[in-house]
Amino acid sequence: EQMDRVTTDLQNIVMKVRMVPVSSVFNRFPRMVRDIAKELNKEINLTIEGEETELDRTVIDEIGDPIMHLLRNSCDHGVEEPDVREKKGKPRQGEVGLIARHEGNNVVIMVTDDGAGIDANKIKNKAIEKGMITQEEADKMDDADAVRIVFAPGFSTADHISDISGRGVGMDVVRSKIEALSGHVDVETKIDEGSIFKIKLPLTLAIIQAMLVRVQEEMYAIPLGSIDSTINIQPDEIKTVQNKEVIVLRGEIIPIIRMERMLQVPHVKDSDETFVVVVHTGETKAGIVVDSLIGQQEIVIKTLGSLFTGLKMFSGATVLGDGRVALILDVATMMQ
Repeated sequence: EQMDRVTTDLQNIVMKVRMVPVSSVFNRFPRMVRDIAKELNKEINLTIEGEETELDRTVIDEIGDPIMHLLRNSCDHGVEEPDVREKKGKPRQGEVGLIARHEGNNVVIMVTDDGAGIDANKIKNKAIEKGMITQEEADKMDDADAVRIVFAPGFSTADHISDISGRGVGMDVVRSKIEALSGHVDVETKIDEGSIFKIKLPLTLAIIQAMLVRVQEEMYAIPLGSIDSTINIQPDEIKTVQNKEVIVLRGEIIPIIRMERMLQVPHVKDSDETFVVVVHTGETKAGIVVDSLIGQQEIVIKTLGSLFTGLKMFSGATVLGDGRVALILDVATMMQ
């Protein structure tokens, strides 16, 4: 136990050494916002909160570009011209916020503005015009899902191309960068009240808590941060709705992902009970069906190397105590 305590302390100290305050990234944005405001003839005030929040050095290096894109968007698309703001009864000066804070084992970075908000109908029409969705799909979409289309590759709402926006690259780059860091990005918006872009990132990318599961003879790791709960169900509890298998958990319908099918492992036999790991990314949930649960472990993430860069389903691998290799599942891409 003493040895265990010492090694845990040592690990915590080493982890702290890797931590860098986000102020090293945030410091370069006030000037950028001032320049953009001047270029667009807008009055914008940038407030920064929580710049002492610390993040892993590898995350800090990658996070600058996504935040820059989001800030540019807030200044260009979000905050209106001073005269327009006055007509709406708002102060002439627009407020853009950059906020960082801890939430459990994650750091949340938010880019907020008190601008025009994102019009879901405008987004739908633009997406239909570009052939990204059909009219039928648009009619079924609720506003929150419609607004998330801004993260789709090649999507842009700008009517003309400028130095600041309109190229259709930006939001999809933000999303892929954040997801590459095992993070998640989402947006909340209200018309004429403004928008909040929320980036959620893991504190560290080196060591994570994970649940080890078995699919036939192979072991896989699922990051604990993505797991809601684990349940075991009888095979007859799996229902089919619109050709998709689902389970009902506490009144909620959750689609299930069969690992055997995803990994194309030959099916051996049906067991009497099925284990389901309920995972989430943002608001979306899914149940991953596995053969058995092994338990929780702290694992060190190793990259898969350049040979396996195309493998979307796995975010890395780890070498277990007995020398075996377990692949780490990338929950976000499995649920797409």
